[in-house]
Amino acid sequence: MAEPEIIFLMGPTASGKSDLAMELARRLPVEIISVDSAMVYRGLDIGTAKPSPTMRTRVPHHLIDICDAAEVYSAGRFRDDALALVSQVAARGRVPLLVGGTGLYFRSLQQGIARLPAADPEVRARIEDEARVAGWAAMHGKLREVDPVAGARIHATDPQRIQRALEVHRITGRSLSSHLAEQGAPPLAGCIHKFVLNFSDRNRLHGRIATRFHAMLDQGLLEEARGLYQRGDLQSTHPSMRLVGYRQCWQYLAGEIRLKQLPDKGIAATRQLARRQLTWLRQEPGAQWLEAGEPGNVDKVLKSLQLTTI
Repeated sequence: MAEPEIIFLMGPTASGKSDLAMELARRLPVEIISVDSAMVYRGLDIGTAKPSPTMRTRVPHHLIDICDAAEVYSAGRFRDDALALVSQVAARGRVPLLVGGTGLYFRSLQQGIARLPAADPEVRARIEDEARVAGWAAMHGKLREVDPVAGARIHATDPQRIQRALEVHRITGRSLSSHLAEQGAPPLAGCIHKFVLNFSDRNRLHGRIATRFHAMLDQGLLEEARGLYQRGDLQSTHPSMRLVGYRQCWQYLAGEIRLKQLPDKGIAATRQLARRQLTWLRQEPGAQWLEAGEPGNVDKVLKSLQLTTI
């Protein structure tokens, strides 16, 4: 049998990936597989900019709302889920359209992934306590000491990945980089067409990020986060509560910042996220870059795919 046709639609947060995916769905028989480490969590709707129920009714979407906020969803688990879905979608005679901005997830599909130890809540809590005293810049310095390769790759403003790299080292006694260098699972099989949606003018992206974050607050992001905060079984160390937007809301609810600081901190964190995502995407070989917000992107994709007869 011929290898399945697979589409990757990548881009930083707020670049308009979901809208373009829905436009493609009107022209191609696709099913959308979310490649987003935030959309997997139930109850985190506004701050993750999930596709609306109407959109999800019109076009099948996968890997959205599959986890409770207290769970940890890893790149390894994503890889297993996504591989199974790609096969199922292709078997139905449809095209898997993988949409998102989580670079590690895309890379896990293309290059395989080393099997890493499961998260250890006690080790994570100790790292979090250390960071609270010393700051994440100092923790990044510790990471560079025990794992120079990961320290060079992971930005000093990325506490989640700093924490994970230190956690792996403390659990196993080996660096995260040494684990990743081992032979992982085989890569995704298929004919992969890769597209990156981005604003070439950084100011346009920043403006869209700011507008969207204020809209999320108007739509009830803080109230949504308050419901999660009041559950009682979630902590600031849970991956779901470290997500951009929810982390800043948690800080306000915990009395760590003032309400008037929340928008600026959320916007700044979202901009940092977009910068990290673009760092991953610039290393993506063979991807065609599209100017976000420009007319004709659907036609450009279809022309590149040469799949218009499907």
